[in-house]
This record gives sequence, structure tokens and C-alpha cells, in this order.
Amino acid sequence: MLDLSAQKISPVMETYGRFPITLVKGKGSYVWDEQGNKYLDYTSGIATCNLGHIPEAVSEKLKNQLDHLWHCSNLYHIPSQNELAEKLTSLSCHDQVFFCNSGAEANEAAVKLAKKYAKDQGYTNKTDIVTFTDSFHGRTGTTMAATAQQKIHEGFTPLTPGFSYLPFNDQEALLTLDEQKTCAVMLELVQGEGGVRPADVSWVKQLSKICKEKDILLIIDEVQTGIGRTGTLFAYEQFGIKPDVMTLAKGLGSGIPVGAMLAKESVGQSFKPGTHGSTFGGNPLAMTAALATIETVEKSDFLKKAEKQSHYLFDELKKLETQYSLVKEVRGKGFLVGVELNGDAKHIVKALHGKGILSLIAGPAVLRVLPPLNTTEDEINHFLSLLKDVLNEQEDAS
Repeated sequence: MLDLSAQKISPVMETYGRFPITLVKGKGSYVWDEQGNKYLDYTSGIATCNLGHIPEAVSEKLKNQLDHLWHCSNLYHIPSQNELAEKLTSLSCHDQVFFCNSGAEANEAAVKLAKKYAKDQGYTNKTDIVTFTDSFHGRTGTTMAATAQQKIHEGFTPLTPGFSYLPFNDQEALLTLDEQKTCAVMLELVQGEGGVRPADVSWVKQLSKICKEKDILLIIDEVQTGIGRTGTLFAYEQFGIKPDVMTLAKGLGSGIPVGAMLAKESVGQSFKPGTHGSTFGGNPLAMTAALATIETVEKSDFLKKAEKQSHYLFDELKKLETQYSLVKEVRGKGFLVGVELNGDAKHIVKALHGKGILSLIAGPAVLRVLPPLNTTEDEINHFLSLLKDVLNEQEDAS
């Protein structure tokens, strides 16, 4: 038997640059490590625990489902799958849903659907998909190729062919879209991993118009922005567009793995039995979690309260631009906020750990702040106070 301890290697592949923190418990906006230290979690599991950790409404329904059925094949009807699909289509501009397990899988499904749709329309030469610089669409072979970041590509060439990239928020670049070769455009309305950069509303509307004129599908990647994260249930609602295809994951299941690819009926009909599938996608546990999550978020006052709190957080963070030389720019939408720094953001993240705050980076110089949507004003003030302490310490040391 291989002696792993003697070789001093981890039995888990080291694909993550982990911090020296081991989390063992979570509730609401807080998590605890194995030593009992308490942290305010303003990562939300990377925009996943939108209702905080172990929300009661989701927990109760999951416990009930555990006593009935965990898994069954998609060769049979799954009532909660139909119920969730009806819920999502009634709340969006789409008509059909394909369920999977993650954001990358949802984006893979969108890519396949776009190619199949083009073929079904007789566009034999429309095989390419356009994405935008600094985008992030996943780490599978295909979604990595869709991601327009060189650092993601390094070591994995040759990439899956059929993807090209245009500059983000560039009006003139949209005029170069080749209707003879392009079957779809894939876009994040707020780039998360790319530095928390919102798309310009006028640019998005122009893109949507061009796509309609050239019969190019518009795919909106809402893996991180969806389920209320940016202030509305789906971010596209704030841009005056109706995408042909939308992808969801992260916040959809409150931490239970689930992804979804939604499409208009005219597009979704290109998927027939045998064209795509998933063993675990749409299983009863995931559907139960997603249903309970959506039912909570769609309550009449939930997003209104979240919007009020997110405006408060954003306004207070914006003040830091004039108070600290270390803070360059604050940007984002809703509770997807980026603080661009004149320095290394990871130093700030590590310093916040020492004060009981969890946050993220989005590139080397951007602090990414992702509170649960139901965080309180007291929690926001606690975060702001400790962030200011860290900024003061960093500036005093420089």
C-alpha cells in the first residue's frame, strides 16, 4: 500500500490554494472552525449560500425528502423536477429547463444546445461561440475554452475549438460579430472571477439587438448573478433584454449541488431524447433544495429587504474610495461587490481572517464581497468596521 504520510502529500489533489482554516459548522451568516472560532461569512460559499447557512425553510424540506427518495433515474418522471421547472419558467422569460449539477455543466449544456439549434435551423457553418475578455464560464474542457482568461488556459492547450473572444463593454467590437460563423454569444452581466465588472446596459442592449438581427443566440451566464444576488431574481431583468438561453447554479440550491439551463421553447426543442443527459441532474434532493430556496427568495418582501441592505453596504464601501489611498474603486450590483485596491487583495483577505471575517478575491487586486442576501445591517456594520481596521493597519504599515 502507498504510504502517503511518508511522502508528505495530500490524498486530496491540491487544486485549491486553501487557507489554513477548517470549517465544521455554519448557521445564518456565520461559520465556525474546528477550534470554535466564529467567522462572519461574506463569501456565501462563493455566492452559493444566498439564504445563509442551513436556512430553516430548506433544511426542513430536505429532512423530509431524505425519508422518501434520494435518487432515481431521469428515465422516470420526478414530480419536484416538474414543479421546479414550472416555477423557474413562470419567473423568467424562458419555457423549458434542463437540470444538471453545476454551473460548468449548465454552460456545457448551453453550448451543446446552441450548436444543435444552429444545425436544426440549417446553419451548417454556424459553429462558433463568442465570449468576452476576463469572462469565466467554468473549468471543464469546453467551459475553460469559453473562459477568456489566459491564466485559465495555461497548461491545457490545445483548447476545445470553436470559441473566440471580444473585448468586454466595447461597443465597436460588437460590429465584428460574424453571422456566418457564430451560433451564439455567451455573456456574464457582472463578471465575477474577472474582477466584479458590470456590463454597461447600453452595450448589452446593443448586443441583444445585433444577436436578434443576425439570428445569433444570446446566452446569459447567471451562475453567479442569479437567484437574487444582484438585486433582482435574475440579473438580466435589470438590462432590458430577454436572453434565448440562461444558465443557473450556485445560489439555486442553497449549497446543495444543482445547475439549470433554461431556454425559450423555439430553442429548447432542439434537445430530444439522446441529445443530452445527466445521471444525477434533477435528482429529488437537489430539486427539493432548489424549490425551497426559490420559494423563499420570491416572497414579496425578501428581495426588497436585500436590495435595501445591499444599497447600504455599497454606499458605505464607496465612501472608502476617498478615505483610503489603498481603495481604488468600488463596483458591482446588489450583493456582488468588488473593491479594487492599489495592492494585493489577498493580504486584505488574510488580515480579515484574523478578525473573524471571510471574504474573497476576484483577481489579484480585487476584494470580492458576497454576503448572504438576508444579512442584517448590524452584520454589515460589523464587517465595515473590521475592514476599516484592516485598511488602517495596512496603510500605517506602508
